[in-house]
Amino acid sequence: MTSYAAKLSALVAAGALIATVAIPAYAGFGTAVAAPHRTATVQTMTIESTVAIPAAARDGYSVTKPKPVVVAAPSIAAGATGRSLSNANRFNASMINPPAQAYSGAAVIQYAAQFVGKVPYGMGNTPQTSFSCDGYTQYVFAAFGISLPRGADHQARLGVQISKANAVAGDLVYWPGQHVGIYDGAGGMYNSPTWGRYVEHVSSLWGNPLFIRLTV
Repeated sequence: MTSYAAKLSALVAAGALIATVAIPAYAGFGTAVAAPHRTATVQTMTIESTVAIPAAARDGYSVTKPKPVVVAAPSIAAGATGRSLSNANRFNASMINPPAQAYSGAAVIQYAAQFVGKVPYGMGNTPQTSFSCDGYTQYVFAAFGISLPRGADHQARLGVQISKANAVAGDLVYWPGQHVGIYDGAGGMYNSPTWGRYVEHVSSLWGNPLFIRLTV
């Protein structure tokens, strides 16, 4: 009897042990046992994507064709030696009279004087456009049948040098390599001077010009 009871007790004890082992430690009876905290490692996956970035907008602009630049030649005040470009009248062929007499110094001066203040200085040799210094003398003498080349030096070679004391109206006043005009017989000359001015008469001469008498 004692032996049977002992075996029964041993079986009960073994069953209890097995039950204890099978039940998780946190599943106790009558007492709430907090479940252990688990730390999970979460791996983050980086997804690369191509995003179209709009180009920066440009400021608005317009294209304007450049206007031609006009370089104004310097003008001088109106006076006895000439007229400013802004105040002088345009050339009018009706203002100019042809030579009224045969070639002479006086006739040359009378004809040359008609262009004063009417024709601007330029590279031309006609009053409809402009007169360079040699273009002016060429045009004036052509009215008397005397053909002169362009160029002050070339014109001077067609005459002979004379002294100032012997110079008369209609002779050339000449600065070698620089300028030429028509002597007025009284210490001055008619000439087309420089940019920004018109044909003019000056009462005195500068420097040491040469006096040339045409022999053509």
